[in-house]
Amino acid sequence: MTEINLTTIVNAPIEKVFDINRNIDIHLLSTSQSNEKVIAGRTSGLIELGETVTWKAKHFGFWLTHKSLISEMDFPIYFVDEMLEGQFKSFRHEHSFEVLDGKTVVTDKIQYETPFGIFGKIFDKMILKNYLTEFIRNRNAILKGLTEKQQQ
Repeated sequence: MTEINLTTIVNAPIEKVFDINRNIDIHLLSTSQSNEKVIAGRTSGLIELGETVTWKAKHFGFWLTHKSLISEMDFPIYFVDEMLEGQFKSFRHEHSFEVLDGKTVVTDKIQYETPFGIFGKIFDKMILKNYLTEFIRNRNAILKGLTEKQQQ
């Protein structure tokens, strides 16, 4: 199992940061580099506990789909999306939010397993983990910018 941990500090109220992180429309803006689209489930607005969304995006030159379930949610401090269908053996993304010195600290904890045995493990170590880390880091920078811009 591979784990990625990222922290982003956003100068905005926790409720606003929480909602921007679960907003389907804003997710699409923040993942435009992979031409991400929604093809099933919740297609816009705020995704809620128990809802699913299926994404289609281009990664590594291939169109891939990923169906996620919001399996846990505690507004405005925590939610989890877990893969139901997709290219990973397993995929879990925990989103945590806390207030520190008047700012919101966002912590992303991503745990996943690759398929294809040793070949999947080699691909993960050589390419995938870095790719996913940068993908989420870039997404978070866009979310941070949008959120803080709304505060002005």
